[in-house]
Amino acid sequence: MNFHNRLIKWYLQNKRDLPWRKTANPYHIWLSEIMLQQTRVVQGMPYFFAFTQEFPTVFDLANASEEQVLKLWQGLGYYSRARNLHNTAKYIAYELNGVFPETYKELLNLKGVGEYTAAAIASFSYNEAVPVVDGNVFRVLSRYFDIESDIALPASKKEFAALAYELMPKNDPATFNQAIMEFGALQCVPKSPNCTICIFNESCLALQKKKVDILPVKSKKVKITNRFFNYFVLEDSLGNTAIQKRTAKGIWHNLYEFPLLETSEIVDFDYISNAVQNQVFPVYTILSVEECAEAAVIHKLSHQHLHIQFWKIKIKENIKEGIEFEKIKTFPFPIVIYNFIEKL
Repeated sequence: MNFHNRLIKWYLQNKRDLPWRKTANPYHIWLSEIMLQQTRVVQGMPYFFAFTQEFPTVFDLANASEEQVLKLWQGLGYYSRARNLHNTAKYIAYELNGVFPETYKELLNLKGVGEYTAAAIASFSYNEAVPVVDGNVFRVLSRYFDIESDIALPASKKEFAALAYELMPKNDPATFNQAIMEFGALQCVPKSPNCTICIFNESCLALQKKKVDILPVKSKKVKITNRFFNYFVLEDSLGNTAIQKRTAKGIWHNLYEFPLLETSEIVDFDYISNAVQNQVFPVYTILSVEECAEAAVIHKLSHQHLHIQFWKIKIKENIKEGIEFEKIKTFPFPIVIYNFIEKL
């Protein structure tokens, strides 16, 4: 079909030089796809190199501790991906003898592997004719064919997958999948694409109908929750501090943080000073409370905006199992806390 021929020709002339495109190794393909979920290529690339250097095989990753994995993942966000990655590595190494499933349906059974990732691995590693459908694919197809189906609906995903499958050359699904995603990433971008240089500008229905800026249609809007975190950076008479692991389910599970007081709104110095002495650290003699106003930050997650303030607290007593400030850098922290530590 003319569509896939022109698309693949464009891809071969314009594709980025990405390391995971130089291999059919399912371990490397899987790593890259998990890392690039919710993450831009330029941000994910250093992590891909770090992981493949530290953990050259799925056995190396499986034998690592969770803290090692989380530390290397630090700053990439969506940390459940790292935990799922580690659990799946152990499953593949110990239960499947290091051999990845070779079909789309079997890959779907792996923890953390959804339809998109399974399709990517199946087509890139095993050349199975199964389409990948991500945001780029939705955008390219909805614009080219003027499809107004709401991409937030499961039925629409099936519609787009069926269309992509129809367009795909069955003898080379890997190149087609790479091409359509790359076209969406580089040419048919979300905002203000340069349609004057587009290879499809004479056949794209959205361009003809002046609908480029309204396609694809997506109705769902994420409800944002605001949360207010007050972190206490303790310093005892020995110059040590205290950190804790977030063991509860939710954001940053199993990462480390300073002692935390979550409030319902932004609070002032008087509120914190009173809370520190009477509520949070009643067993300590508080020598001073200092607001780190320059470190205040709003950290935006997909569904939450975290309003974070740091407070330096000096105490008279020694902290039981206190840790030297230099040593805390070896623990896996959310990047917003690690950036604060770097400035201490």
